[in-house]
Amino acid sequence: MAAVTGTPLLEITDLSKQYHGFTALRAVSLTVRDGEFLTLLGPSGSGKSTLLMAIAGFVQPTGGSILLAGRDISALPANKRDLGVVFQNYALFPHMSVLANVMFPMRVRRVARSEARRQALDALDRVGLAGFEDRNPANLSGGQRQRVALARAVVCKPRLMLMDEPLSALDKNLRERMQVEIRGLHERLGLTTIYVTHDQREAMAMSDRIAVMERGRIVQAETPQAIYRAPNSRFTATFIGHANLLRLDALEPRGAGAEAMATERGAADELAVLRAEHISLDPDANGGDGFIFAAEVVRTLFQGDGWLVLLSTTDGASVEARISVAEEARLGGIAAGSTVRAFVPCGQLSFVPAASQ
Repeated sequence: MAAVTGTPLLEITDLSKQYHGFTALRAVSLTVRDGEFLTLLGPSGSGKSTLLMAIAGFVQPTGGSILLAGRDISALPANKRDLGVVFQNYALFPHMSVLANVMFPMRVRRVARSEARRQALDALDRVGLAGFEDRNPANLSGGQRQRVALARAVVCKPRLMLMDEPLSALDKNLRERMQVEIRGLHERLGLTTIYVTHDQREAMAMSDRIAVMERGRIVQAETPQAIYRAPNSRFTATFIGHANLLRLDALEPRGAGAEAMATERGAADELAVLRAEHISLDPDANGGDGFIFAAEVVRTLFQGDGWLVLLSTTDGASVEARISVAEEARLGGIAAGSTVRAFVPCGQLSFVPAASQ
């Protein structure tokens, strides 16, 4: 892992942006530490790309401030901010060679040609493209073009790297390989990175922290593990992974720990968050305290490494459960229309306010 210090590198305070009456950013405040890989995650229209473009200098905020290493860059033009940017479409120049593309930021900064060439070749080597300098971008694969864009972004050794959904156009296998490469590059070069995606799994795999955005606000900024295990709202719980929200008093407690939890939280204005992979359809095989509920199997979907089972509880709530191939076999198969008893351990439950969005 890269060394993440406690030193703030980027400090955003009360940043807002309005477009002709539409509010894209609503008093956003965020601190990014030196060496951190932070992902802005949210659905389309949540404000994540607008926030990134405001940091980059391509969008002028309506209010608030942006400090980089203690310096207010809010009004600086993009080319004066000491940032590296990788766009969704890579933005490579098709008439230039790979080397010329990577050298371009150095030309803008009027770096001597020999030094620009040396640094560009070094950047290509760092991203695994040594020997590709004379090729045309049109003759490269999607993953290779992505690496050219990365080399161009890091060649000037920026204080901060910004990436706007750079893997969205790649197929699943290549996207997963590039996730490993980008994270590895971040660590090898000691970068500080802000990454934008709408892909929850991508964000979970790559990030030191995730800032979840909804309607122009950051609603939760924590480590991937904290957000997954302890979401602070209905939105975050359901946006990250397969989460089911049920009232605790609709479940049957088993064991003293579950009885105590039901007494303490069952009457509260909260909803229990049940992750699909934490639900078992074989309560007798699971010891310990937890909660049981009866449900009808609506549909089963085979997913290779397990089964996604769609359930309907006795009060009509829809629930998704993910069970292993071994559990499905142990149960002798699960047929649509059958009734099952589902179980979730106390330790796998979290809670969100019922009134939250």
